[in-house]
Amino acid sequence: MNLDQITQPFINEFPGDFSGNTMQRQTPKVLFATVAVAEYQNPELIIFNEKLSEEIGLGKIDNESDLQFLNASSVPELLKTYSTAYAGHQFGNWAGQLGDGRAIYAGEIKNSQGKKTEIQWKGAGATPYSRHADGRAVLRSSVREYLMSEAMFHLGIPTTRALSLSFTGEEVMRDMMYDGNPEYEKGAVMVRTAESFLRFGHFELLSAQKETDTLKKLADFAIGNYFPEINTEGTDRYAQFFEKVAERTAAMIVEWYRVGFVHGVMNTDNMSILGLTIDYGPFSFLDEYSLNFTPNTTDLPGRRYAFGNQAKIAQWNLWQLANALFPLIKDEKILEKILNGFSGNFWKQHDEMMAKKFGFNEVMEGDDAFFTDVQQMMGDLNIDYTLFFNQLEKLDEKTDLDTHFKEIFYAPVLAEQSLIFENFIKTYLIRLKKNTVSKAESLSLMQKNNPKFILRNYLLFECIKELNEGKKELFNKLLSALENPYEELYPEFSKKRPPLYDGQTGSSTLSCSS
Repeated sequence: MNLDQITQPFINEFPGDFSGNTMQRQTPKVLFATVAVAEYQNPELIIFNEKLSEEIGLGKIDNESDLQFLNASSVPELLKTYSTAYAGHQFGNWAGQLGDGRAIYAGEIKNSQGKKTEIQWKGAGATPYSRHADGRAVLRSSVREYLMSEAMFHLGIPTTRALSLSFTGEEVMRDMMYDGNPEYEKGAVMVRTAESFLRFGHFELLSAQKETDTLKKLADFAIGNYFPEINTEGTDRYAQFFEKVAERTAAMIVEWYRVGFVHGVMNTDNMSILGLTIDYGPFSFLDEYSLNFTPNTTDLPGRRYAFGNQAKIAQWNLWQLANALFPLIKDEKILEKILNGFSGNFWKQHDEMMAKKFGFNEVMEGDDAFFTDVQQMMGDLNIDYTLFFNQLEKLDEKTDLDTHFKEIFYAPVLAEQSLIFENFIKTYLIRLKKNTVSKAESLSLMQKNNPKFILRNYLLFECIKELNEGKKELFNKLLSALENPYEELYPEFSKKRPPLYDGQTGSSTLSCSS
């Protein structure tokens, strides 16, 4: 691996703490603190994403030093590993200074095309921002993030990526459901990558500390590295920056709705300025459709981060970023215009996305009401979101509806509900005939936008159980399936959640520790 090509521009450009002190504390007026990795003594590599490594410019594993790097056992002598400070609103409340509690940066690598990628460990030890935690990660949460971040990438959704996953050789104590029943679990460390891990919270911290000069420098850093299309100066420069962040955020949330993804903890410190899906914790894909579904027990009973709230929360989070950037923009009307435009932009993209899922080549008058009615029906009839669209692809006017759609329902369908479903099918077939493209083109739209495979929580639960037992067969099979989500390679995965997993801790019920 080309470890000698890793550079560290961030710590060369911003104020930081080079003490290497990992005591949990506030670090005012700095954006990072140097910290050493845990130096695990008996790690074991589980998976290495060689294709991703080649793409970003790191290359193959060549020697023991490369393994030690991935396993957080040792790092090249010249690298100053570090963690960053940020702030944030958590569950709607200002939380003050936060930071990378178990994430440690190596720096960034540039590939042969000049594209830069940041590299960091997760679970490599305590940092000044660990808030009295140990900075470790358990196998359970690490497997979930590794597989889901790669699943999202192959679905075509902006996301961080997973480079490697290792056992640390340690046992880590965790209280998974915060119910006073902690248990020892296998420790793990992963290496993840992103074009940038900059969050809304990085800007919130500097603004709250009234570090306007550093706030400006950070915004200029972000624009110069990630938004080359912005070439204006003055306050317009930062207004355009905010507008681009809003646009990317809207596009990301639309993609979440397309595949039925629920993040579970959309705090401002978990929001990427690049519109990347970041910080995989109590996430879930939808099984049965419900706008009110949240996979996060910490989010109960308010369901702030429920599936149907994600666009609204994204806009709320953008309001907090607008407040943070106000010292640079100094124009309330511009910020309000961008924020008020978010909703219209989102719903336009949302309806265009939904049209493709149904095989419509354009959004026509009345389609918005059609989409609303379908969502109501899917919720009322406990319909599996993914399987519903998969079966629609195979529908024609001669289809026996009872047989064809039998396996998409999570509860018995009453006579009145059956009539509602039949009427929907009639309405849908009539609407399809209004298309101005061929049936083949319509089907192609559906096939490109409706995955055949989603990484359901019960599959992750089974996979984690097997890995804890030393088995990798399901893990490898899931990797193959998620790399080809628009193909039905494994029919056994194309089924609704088995009743066995209804209410299962670690599958249906998750916490921020998940």
